[in-house]
Amino acid sequence: MLRIRIICVGKLKERFYADALAEYEKRLAPFCRLELIELPEERLGDRPKAGEIENALMREGERIEKQLLRDAQLVCLCVEGRQMDSPAFSELLRSCEASGHPRICFVIGGSFGLSEELKRKADRRLSMSEMTFPHHLARVMLIEQIYRGFQIKEGTPYHK
Repeated sequence: MLRIRIICVGKLKERFYADALAEYEKRLAPFCRLELIELPEERLGDRPKAGEIENALMREGERIEKQLLRDAQLVCLCVEGRQMDSPAFSELLRSCEASGHPRICFVIGGSFGLSEELKRKADRRLSMSEMTFPHHLARVMLIEQIYRGFQIKEGTPYHK
């Protein structure tokens, strides 16, 4: 069974996002072992300098690396990543599940994204869209796509 870990920077406060995540976690239980890990976001002032942001991203990146699964495929969600449609995303999950190491880690950064060092270590960079979304909403979008990916693989009518 595929083991999926979603590592997120920042605490989810909005109840409506938490409810959506809980629903998809429940739906995914038969298909994979899913873990959601929240890590603290570095505190920065209202107008941080580039160096302050870079240092904060490095500290967050260090915390993220401690949570990565050994032998897992690392997928960083970032604006410069490649977009893929739902069938291609389903194939990514299927190929990972079929590999000798059926583990995948998705990483969603905080409001300033992810460190360049962490993104360089990624097996894949994924972009949800050219549009900008709140990073908390990206969690819901990702977990829904994971569910959709399994539904595509199963051939259910969920994906129309």
